[in-house]
Amino acid sequence: MSTAPSYVPENGTITMFSTGWCGYCARLKSQLDKEGIGYTEVNIEEVPGTAELVASLNGGNQTVPTVIYPDGTSATNPSLIAVKSALGV
Repeated sequence: MSTAPSYVPENGTITMFSTGWCGYCARLKSQLDKEGIGYTEVNIEEVPGTAELVASLNGGNQTVPTVIYPDGTSATNPSLIAVKSALGV
């Protein structure tokens, strides 16, 4: 899979694509904050090209939250447990 290198996060963190109105995004952010897991949030309604990137990762759908892990893989609406597992924490 190919992702824009600027969106591949540092080890131990994730990049989360979101929107301002997404309840699932707010929940995941709250869980990550509580666990002390770092993330970079990218609002696909504000950052040009990111809605298309998210759609390319989700079979044409602009589904959020979509996250990118340090190894370049992605997940759509992952649980906190899935994020922790992918990060090895």
